[in-house]
Amino acid sequence: MDSRLTLEKRIEAEIKSYDGKMGIYLDDFHGNVIAIHADEAFETASSIKTYILACLFDEVEKGNKSLDDIIEYKVEHAVDGSGVLAALEPGAKLRVKDAATFMIIVSDNIATNMMIDYLGLEKINQCIKALGCRDTVLHNPIHFEQYDRLGTSTPRDYASIFIRLAKGELISPRADEMMLEILKKQHYNSMITKDFPSFYMDSDNTDDILISVASKSGSMDACRNDGGLVFTPYGPYAIVMFHKEFSDAMYYPAHPATVFGARVSRMILDQFLALEGRLLK
Repeated sequence: MDSRLTLEKRIEAEIKSYDGKMGIYLDDFHGNVIAIHADEAFETASSIKTYILACLFDEVEKGNKSLDDIIEYKVEHAVDGSGVLAALEPGAKLRVKDAATFMIIVSDNIATNMMIDYLGLEKINQCIKALGCRDTVLHNPIHFEQYDRLGTSTPRDYASIFIRLAKGELISPRADEMMLEILKKQHYNSMITKDFPSFYMDSDNTDDILISVASKSGSMDACRNDGGLVFTPYGPYAIVMFHKEFSDAMYYPAHPATVFGARVSRMILDQFLALEGRLLK
């Protein structure tokens, strides 16, 4: 194999025919980083919910908020889209931790608006900047009829959250572990794991699950995103794939952004496993 045909060049060749732009950030925790369009701004869609989760745990760590506080689903929180709280009526009450869990694992939009109301949009943006994510902004709550965008971020910023979570350096080791446990339960692994061999992730076929993921994806007309940590027998790696500028705004499982993202993710997994825990030799 031509030693000049690096993983980065193979990724770029794979997405050359893609009708859109993919921003990528990878880190194998051994000093190897791959960044493609990593500092460009992308619409976050539901990926912004990871930042909101981090800000919640930051406020809890500082003693300003509590995971056991009770918050109410109000009329102004109502919104269409993903989640389960739309099946309830305004007036329902939840623990903060439960609302935050719904916000991540089923990407609940109503729970997200409850969390934004609880924390405060300005406080969330202050926290995001304090966490070192200078190119990330939560622009408004989720109200599709009122606003065209939700948040903007970069692949580098988004990856930095997961990299520090893996190291226990984002908020505190305990808070980071709690966040990872929530992110590991996230239901919408539509891109990162789409092309992973099921054998690796199914404990019915093996003595244990060989590969697991802690992640949060997001999709809107303007974007398809996924990012998180992939845990393997050789250790974890961080992966972020943000998409924009594609021509097909419809959402369906075989959308080109999902297909190309899945191909790139599988290429990265294969490389990481072949090199026993590294992206580059």
